[in-house]
Amino acid sequence: MTEPIDQPPVAAELVAAVASLEPDIAAARHAELSETLHRANRLYYESDAPELEDAEYDALMRELVALEAAFPALITPDSPSQRVGSTPGGTFSEVSHSRPMLSLGNAFSHDELRAFDGRVRRGLGLPAAPEPAPGLAYVAELKIDGLAISLQYERGRFVRGATRGDGTTGEDVTANLRTIAAIPARLREPVTADIRGEVFMPKAEFARINAEREAAGLPLYANPRNSGAGSLRQIDPAVTASRKLSAWFYQLLEEQPEAPPSLGLDVGEAGTTDGADSAAPGVSTQAGALERLEALGLPVNPERETDLDIEGVIAFTERWREARHHLAYETDGVVVKVDRFDQQERLGMVSRAPRWAIAFKFPPEQVHTVVEDIVPYVGRTGTLTPVAHLRPVKVAGSTVARATLHNLDEVRRKDIRIGDTVILQKAGDVIPEVVRPVVEARTGTEREYDMPATCPVCGSGIVRDEGAVRHYCPNLACPARVSQEFGQFAGRGGMDMEGLGWQVLTQLLERGLVKRRGDFYRLTVEDLEGLDRFARKSAENLHTAIRKARRRSLERLIAALGIPQVGGTTAIELARWLAAEVPGNGGSAGELVGSDWLRRAAAHLARVATDESARFEEVEGVGPTVSAALAAWFGPEGPGAGVLEDLADAGVEVELPAPRAAAAAEGPLAGKTIVVTGTIEGFSREEAEAAVRAAGGKSAGSVSKKTDYVVAGPGAGSKLAKAEELGIPVLDAAGFRDLLAG
Repeated sequence: MTEPIDQPPVAAELVAAVASLEPDIAAARHAELSETLHRANRLYYESDAPELEDAEYDALMRELVALEAAFPALITPDSPSQRVGSTPGGTFSEVSHSRPMLSLGNAFSHDELRAFDGRVRRGLGLPAAPEPAPGLAYVAELKIDGLAISLQYERGRFVRGATRGDGTTGEDVTANLRTIAAIPARLREPVTADIRGEVFMPKAEFARINAEREAAGLPLYANPRNSGAGSLRQIDPAVTASRKLSAWFYQLLEEQPEAPPSLGLDVGEAGTTDGADSAAPGVSTQAGALERLEALGLPVNPERETDLDIEGVIAFTERWREARHHLAYETDGVVVKVDRFDQQERLGMVSRAPRWAIAFKFPPEQVHTVVEDIVPYVGRTGTLTPVAHLRPVKVAGSTVARATLHNLDEVRRKDIRIGDTVILQKAGDVIPEVVRPVVEARTGTEREYDMPATCPVCGSGIVRDEGAVRHYCPNLACPARVSQEFGQFAGRGGMDMEGLGWQVLTQLLERGLVKRRGDFYRLTVEDLEGLDRFARKSAENLHTAIRKARRRSLERLIAALGIPQVGGTTAIELARWLAAEVPGNGGSAGELVGSDWLRRAAAHLARVATDESARFEEVEGVGPTVSAALAAWFGPEGPGAGVLEDLADAGVEVELPAPRAAAAAEGPLAGKTIVVTGTIEGFSREEAEAAVRAAGGKSAGSVSKKTDYVVAGPGAGSKLAKAEELGIPVLDAAGFRDLLAG
């Protein structure tokens, strides 16, 4: 790991500010931010229905990154800072990408672009600015606000297309992509290639669709990006075809020219090293790759410039700051790439983003409006979130009437009052954010906001976490909490009951038809037919979808339960651990097990939670915080008590996961537990942990008496201190390599 985080360095003052926090307060804020960002990722990538503005998301991510920079012990493999996108939603079959589809770090100012240039120069051993940097040039391309896709061409024919998904695995949307006229069914040459680009909805098409929906009395779509993403992920390709989507392409990977069979050439030899774009033989730059894509017949955005220094890049961003509004499509920034592939390779990447590219985000449009009220909303974990109800105002192409204020401390920090005239922006042109009040416009009638003493939904007394920013309703049976929990369980990121949206869920809960998770599977066609706007056929379709959702993978079931601190990665590892602890009848991966296994698993989890809670730390990546959360959830008094038994009674069956590949017993780290912390030269965090596992060891997330070695580098924090306190051997990068080599 060459940096403690895989984002551009955050402002020093922000790191300094969070570094002054007490560790427990920092951990609580980190957990809150992680939950918010994981939810935002699910809504953005899986549901195409984001609830955070891009800039609001970016601000929260920067705070998270700053916390992790100040407290490296908070970094976990499933932290939002370590992930790309979200897991595939499950409606389409999965596709493994030949090379990861990476995310990009962000820059929000010209100074941050210059800082990026400084990092590139240092990485390449070139003189610092303002000295000339011989051989260094950038390509600037408009950042398209659409949905990233990967196309596979074989011998010049389009054979498969997929969404980004989680960066490693996406969804197969080939049939839908074939309906997009901009995507050629055949290239101009018979080559085999992996091509990356962006599908988007033109502004005119977005306006046409919304006009039709308005005439039909339907809710309007929020913006072209979400409409385009939703259109591409339609089950019926005819729906996608009717939306007139388009695409631009910007990356060419692993092109292999078609060779005559008689020559005996191995077309699988072509490729590149990690960290750099690759293209046709003889193409050595991003500029050349874009020209090659055009020569193959793929649409490439003409609004780009090459052979730029960083000041030329900045000039490009300034030209398009306003000019973008005259384009036929949405763009929210500029992507800047080091042009030469050999330099990209030298710079490499971190787990989530390349070091040779960055996305500059345009500053958002701002307008004035009035805060008419501030209303608290209760979330899945009981957290109360104050939301500003605004005088409706049009900003960045749509009318805004709501904006989240996050928490009471944020309301106080910004000094936002009911009745204030405020500056509003749609950060990233998507989701509203109240920037600040217009203090000079105050009349004296404005009122300060305070959190209610009781829950606005169930009336329970509101609790504030000691020393934290969170106010929450402690009532586990609060209808607001229950609806959010059940929504996660039934939703696309959970058991994926297709067609069971919030309106249906609300009716099921209000009518008492669903009181426990297992009740979803006990619903009859007659129950559903009695819901508002349901006829016999729609009731039968939903009933079929729910019955289909009885069978899911064990990791998906665990993720659907909404256990605090348990994200997608932890759900996978917990599923593997549980399958090993409670084997099925055959003990094989993919085995479908039912009620008997679920009851045995529930009993085992309850026993561990009650008597041996530290055993949860045997799960890959689980430390004391997550272990405590699991014990609290599965314990006899916890919210998870009886849940698995109820699902077993309802006939739920799960597929057991494949066990983690067992390392050779004779590996140099066989039987050893290793903790990696800080910046390890030559390794990303994931690479270091993977190396430990490949050598037969266990990579743990926290230091305990069971730890054999701690591998520490610059930025190591509490884990290093804990290791020194316990007398555990500490290794640097060189010592780590020696250890791996035996």
